Amino acid sequence: MAKSNVSEVDAAPSSRSSSDKNPRKLRNLELILILFACAINAAAIVLVQWGAVGTLDGQTVLLIGGLSVLVLCLHVAVRFFARDADPLIIPVAALLNGIGIAEIYRIDLAVGLTGWQATSTRQIAWTGMAIISAIIIIVVIRNHRVLLRYTYIFGLVAVVLLLLPLVPGLGDIKGGAQVWISLGDFMSFQPGEIAKIALAIFFAGYLVRNRDSLSMVGKRFLGMSFPRVRDLGPILVFWLLAMSVLVFQRDLGTSLLYFGLFLVMIYVATGRASWILIGLGLFGAGALLAGQQLEYVANRFQNWLNPFDQAVYDQYPGGSLQLVQGLFGMANGGMTGTGLGQGRPEITPLSQSDYIVPSIGEELGLAGMFVLFALYLILIGRGLRIGFAGRDDFGKLLATGLAFVIALQIFIVIGGVTRVIPLTGLTAPFLAAGGSSLLSNWIIVALFIRLSDTIRNQPKLVIE
Repeated sequence: MAKSNVSEVDAAPSSRSSSDKNPRKLRNLELILILFACAINAAAIVLVQWGAVGTLDGQTVLLIGGLSVLVLCLHVAVRFFARDADPLIIPVAALLNGIGIAEIYRIDLAVGLTGWQATSTRQIAWTGMAIISAIIIIVVIRNHRVLLRYTYIFGLVAVVLLLLPLVPGLGDIKGGAQVWISLGDFMSFQPGEIAKIALAIFFAGYLVRNRDSLSMVGKRFLGMSFPRVRDLGPILVFWLLAMSVLVFQRDLGTSLLYFGLFLVMIYVATGRASWILIGLGLFGAGALLAGQQLEYVANRFQNWLNPFDQAVYDQYPGGSLQLVQGLFGMANGGMTGTGLGQGRPEITPLSQSDYIVPSIGEELGLAGMFVLFALYLILIGRGLRIGFAGRDDFGKLLATGLAFVIALQIFIVIGGVTRVIPLTGLTAPFLAAGGSSLLSNWIIVALFIRLSDTIRNQPKLVIE
């Protein structure tokens, strides 16, 4: 596996459906679904305006129309440069993105933000840049295997991006976490969002080259194969990296996301459950120690365990007000919600970013949240399907890792706002306000498209 030699394998599996074999049918299906998603997004904006202010403002509808044109441009790029790509990924991403913009716009109307000061306006602008970036990636990267050549460069880029917020004068602290960089008053950016993609590429390349030493040798104990002590180096390095993010950047969610990504990818590469056991033990010990030594981590556990305690609720900063407001908001929405523009999501702190899911839950209800969950499941399922159908180990690991990043992030966000797990501060992909998050998620969409096209279009070339 570490030799990176190239060999030939049999043709694609015979279990493909007739639509999978006909690129024209795939693309026509994609076009129909994109038009359906754009229609829902425009209707959501109109309903927000009627529900919140009772009048119709054509400017925001026109901006949404402009985004629809960009999504159609992405579809055209796929028709020319990735004609065998999966047809469901772009419509699902466009629909999630549009629903998020509608809810952010609704909160802007409630708090009186307009023009460039409005979060929804910046979200639309970032969406445009993110979709253009996705188009560029699809056009420039014709085969995902070219990324394997730059494995260690992507690793270096990830480390630099992670360190940028700690640079004096460049880093910015928001909500207690030092994960942002500010470019004057014009723009702030979270480089860790791009770092997670670079880390996924690095992990995939590294594990393809070193899988034998991590999976073939070791000792059996309690019915499980454990690696040798000298082979524990990689997991210790990434555990220290995750703990550094937790301690120096004060970001529990990102720390968990990076380490979880490495654990899943090393498990998929080696098939050894002992790596998961070792990793969970290391991260659990680190989180327990951090909970005793770091006040902000202790506060998150305290808010999770006793959110309705009056002393915990009133504590400032670091109290449970946000968590309780979000829970009452979702309870107010009930099964079908208050209706777009009819709820009070703006009274919850960070209702446009960290708490966008409870905001949508209040106005669209449990039924609306189930629709969101279904869309996320489709996106994750298509990513995993691309990984399982892959003919080369690098593509398998990369697609699986990217799908897992989305899945873990959604679990952390929804688990946090519903009090299943402690709140961590991550944001819901495609829904929450934030340009860096949008950019990274549309890049993942572009990589899914490229991976699915390469796997179907060139099934005979495999890197071992």
